[in-house]
Formats: sequence, structure tokens, C-alpha cells
Amino acid sequence: MPQPPAVILFDGVCNLCNGFVQFVIARDAQAHFQFASLQSGVGQALLATHGAVVAATPETVVLVENGRVFTHSEAVLRIMRHLPGWRWLYALRVVPRKLRDAAYRWVASHRYRWFGREEACWLPTPALRARFL
Repeated sequence: MPQPPAVILFDGVCNLCNGFVQFVIARDAQAHFQFASLQSGVGQALLATHGAVVAATPETVVLVENGRVFTHSEAVLRIMRHLPGWRWLYALRVVPRKLRDAAYRWVASHRYRWFGREEACWLPTPALRARFL
């Protein structure tokens, strides 16, 4: 199976993560991204293919783009550079990664408390199903 140029792997039970995926879908008119939950077999297989390991309780959005794996703030900034009106956020790469990732991890550690979680992964609508692996 040929790999798409960019796949976003996300915590399928996290409301913040699901909201982020919906945010990207609404702005990704070129359908550059495809999606899979980190908990899915497809998501785990894609990570294994690239030698990446994510904990059983995922704390990060993962971007697999052109055969490379990006996590934490780097993944989010690389995603944003493909979204019209949001590309300017990529300029935040000048902030040291340690600081960016510390902020990312702080939000990630509170995401279930602040935004909640679902018992099962979010299911896309039939119209969006083709963009999910």
C-alpha cells in the first residue's frame, strides 16, 4: 500500500485531539493530510514501520510526513504550515524546542481534565471516511 505524503496520528479518545483533527480537516482544502488514531492497528503499524514507539497512553500528536516522524510541538507546527491562514505559526520554530515541548507536554498532561475524553475513538462521517486510514 503506498503511503500518503502526510498522516496525522492522534489520541482517538481525547476530545482536544479530536477537535484538533476536525480543525485541520476544515482548513485542509487540498486534503494533504490523512488521519489515524494512535490506538488503531493502522496507527501502530505506521509507527512500527518508521521505528517509532508511543506509550500506551499517547501524549502527542504524531505527524508522519515523507517518511519522517515528528512529535509534540514539531508535529503541530509542521501541520500548521500546510493550513492557509495558520502558516505563520510555523515561525514559532525559532522558540527553542525544549520550551515548546515543555508547554506542549503541560497541556497534554491536563487535556483529559480540561477537555474530557471519550470511551471509544471518534468515528468520521461517511464523507470524511476516505481520509482516515
